[in-house]
Amino acid sequence: MVFYFKARPEAGDYTIFMGLDKHENEDLIKYGFPEDIWFHVDKMSSAHVYVRLNKGQTMDDMSEGLLEDCAQLVKANSIQGNKVNNIDVVYTPWYNLKKTPSMDVGQVGFHNSKLVRTIKVEKRINEIVNRLNKTKVERTPDLKAEREAVSAAEKAERKAQLRDKKRREEMERLEKEKQAEIRSYKGLMVQEKMTSNKQIASGSKTLQELEEDFM
Repeated sequence: MVFYFKARPEAGDYTIFMGLDKHENEDLIKYGFPEDIWFHVDKMSSAHVYVRLNKGQTMDDMSEGLLEDCAQLVKANSIQGNKVNNIDVVYTPWYNLKKTPSMDVGQVGFHNSKLVRTIKVEKRINEIVNRLNKTKVERTPDLKAEREAVSAAEKAERKAQLRDKKRREEMERLEKEKQAEIRSYKGLMVQEKMTSNKQIASGSKTLQELEEDFM
């Protein structure tokens, strides 16, 4: 089961979500999207909270309000973190999550530590947590099927872009050939005209010769 929440309206139309337990977290890790940003309370046990950004967006596009919603939600869903103040919440893109066979269920590492950021949460803000909980929806999605559907759509889009690129390249090639033929034809016409003028000049009689022929 996955829990879905709606971020504050002024932050934009963003969905925040988290798994029911560590086993659900495994599927979220496995079938995430490139636009997903992962949140966790640093050095404490907590839920794995995600926010799905719009396609093409990165962590740099997240507003302070959206960051605060995610940080407050992950703090509220940490048994230890919910009880203390001044905690650190780490966040990173989904694709930076590293999973190895030796890791426990729900445990992750990072491919690149430079892509991991930290936000300080001074205390729990009930107003934010309560607002998020009012939007809470429980679903049992087929995460694998959802990811495969998106992958298939992305693959089809890449194929279409490749076909369009090849078509443009072929049109450009044909246009270059056409222009080359035109230049070659013009050059040939100029050469033929020069040759014809020379022939006329060499075959022409002088005025005296024409008069003698007439006499």
